[in-house]
Amino acid sequence: MSAGRLLFSPLRLGALTLANRIVFSAHLTNYAQDGLPSEQHAAYYAARAAGGAGLIITEEHSTHATDWPYEKLIHGFRPQAVAGYRRITEAVHAHGTPILAQLNHNGGQASSMYSRLPVWAPSPVPDPLFREVPKEVTTTEIADIVAGYAAVAGHCAQGGFDGVELQCSHSSIVRGFLSPATNLRTDAYGGPLHQRARILLEIIDAVREAIGPGRVLGVRLCGDELLEGGTTIEEAVRTARLVEATGKVDYINTSIGVATSTLYMIEASMSVPPGYALFVSNAIRKAVRLPVIGVGRIKDPVQAERALAEGHCDLVGVVRGQIADPDFAAKARAGHTPHIRTCLSCNQECVGRMGLNRWLGCIENPRAGREAIALPAPGPRPRRVLVVGGGPAGLQAAATAAQRGHQVTLYERGAATGGQVATAATAPSRAEFLDVVRNLLAECLRHGVEIRTGVEATAQSLRAQQPDAVVLATGARPQPPYWAGGLERIVDVRDVLEGRAAPAAGARVLVVDELGFHQATSVAEVLADRGCRVRITTPGMVVGQDLGITLDLETYSVRAHAKGIEHATDQVVTGARPGPEKDGDGDVELDILTHTTGSIAQERYDWVVCAAQQTPEDALWQALKDAPFLVQRAGDCLAPRRAHAAVIEGHRAGAAL
Repeated sequence: MSAGRLLFSPLRLGALTLANRIVFSAHLTNYAQDGLPSEQHAAYYAARAAGGAGLIITEEHSTHATDWPYEKLIHGFRPQAVAGYRRITEAVHAHGTPILAQLNHNGGQASSMYSRLPVWAPSPVPDPLFREVPKEVTTTEIADIVAGYAAVAGHCAQGGFDGVELQCSHSSIVRGFLSPATNLRTDAYGGPLHQRARILLEIIDAVREAIGPGRVLGVRLCGDELLEGGTTIEEAVRTARLVEATGKVDYINTSIGVATSTLYMIEASMSVPPGYALFVSNAIRKAVRLPVIGVGRIKDPVQAERALAEGHCDLVGVVRGQIADPDFAAKARAGHTPHIRTCLSCNQECVGRMGLNRWLGCIENPRAGREAIALPAPGPRPRRVLVVGGGPAGLQAAATAAQRGHQVTLYERGAATGGQVATAATAPSRAEFLDVVRNLLAECLRHGVEIRTGVEATAQSLRAQQPDAVVLATGARPQPPYWAGGLERIVDVRDVLEGRAAPAAGARVLVVDELGFHQATSVAEVLADRGCRVRITTPGMVVGQDLGITLDLETYSVRAHAKGIEHATDQVVTGARPGPEKDGDGDVELDILTHTTGSIAQERYDWVVCAAQQTPEDALWQALKDAPFLVQRAGDCLAPRRAHAAVIEGHRAGAAL
């Protein structure tokens, strides 16, 4: 299906006419400074406006001093925010794009850590993530909440926003009132739905009065909390009808899940199919006449066009897709869909970074969050640049250098580009990770990079070409743990995924997880699918602990249970030796220390597969560091880390030329 006929048709939204149906929906960025909007915000949203988004909705603006769930929240209740609002709206309006502000009070899904005030909620039901018992708000405090929404809506109008959206979905005190799981009240704000929705209807009235008839008002609803006793799609549809009946709302946005206990379904990773949440917008759209926004890991224009054509929604929320490529809409409109840097849904630098209290970035887009910082000017003349290594670091260095006018040749000793990413993408539920290589390779070819695969560059061959600069992105190689003792049956995850080691069906395999990420869990799934009996052990408290940050842990755990993969935690392997011969084939005996008790046990396995730290492939660097031309390193050959570091360093290397 081609992307364009519906996706790029205009749509009336209250007082606005949108040029297309692509929405850059609200999402957290952690760009606020001292509770106020920043230049980083303005540049970030302006880049997506310049890239052709039909509508931009900013991240949430807190409506009350009791709401401060994370450090870098925008305090919309402070009048000082208006000046920052004007900078944002002026930057976006310069590209002819309308922009709305999302208003919210997080309610019981918060912490008193920053505010030093009790958390407010409809009932004293603690959130499973924050584990803090909230204060049940009084009717007087409910009036304060409603007034807070109106006040911030007024600030947004003063700041030039074209309207506001009320977040009543995944993390909101309004969602808390709407949900029978968290609203246990027996007064006029609890009980049947029309009473649980009372606060929402009062907020709608107050906000519409504050912004007037000429600005857009939207409401974002959760279609299914995925909680026992929580909101279901049937109740969400009834709420949507109540919202429409006010006659004061211009559109309805949708979501799924709760931003704590079922967060993994709000910002789903690549293990969840694209479009998974469109049933929510579909059901609501059938029940109301208002335009409805659909969401759910829609990562390319073809998927977005299909969502519209199949009647699931009137507009399509594309967030991570426009984080990865700000020009998503413009490229789609121009018919250059293959040029779009499609999102991986790896969640490493967007969701994952913010989970660590860092500002939002992107594994594929090194400029995400850095739009306000100008790149250095290119040198006075084009340079001849040689890049060694076709993984993400080398491809990004080559693409950036070529975009800046340099003549670039990339050498990859393998038959194809990709490096360790190509290996990782062979694991179950990880295929989309290969998009980072596909996207970068396409950028290289569009900008004239000469790609030479099957060629091993040497110090001699590089010196002979007398280049102006060389970027080394030669990666890293597996390094056996100190305790491995050179045993043939102790191998690296790459040995299994790349076919050098092949435990047979029925083999007892121990996977040693020293990295806490996809390496161990991925190879465990591969081996289990081959019929091996697999156990993962880790010195950490959780197998694959960083999968929690990227919202992969829940879906992995379901698959691991189905495949019979066993987990053991708080354990360290301290020694290994050959086990007794068994049917002419040896096994491995291990000494395993349990942290919590200090005890050491001996266990025997047919194979041991290690997810352990690697060592840099830096022989070329050692041979070239005194060369008469500029030599830079990027990625694992500098220090083995994850793919985002490779992309960032590749970009830095290319931009420095």
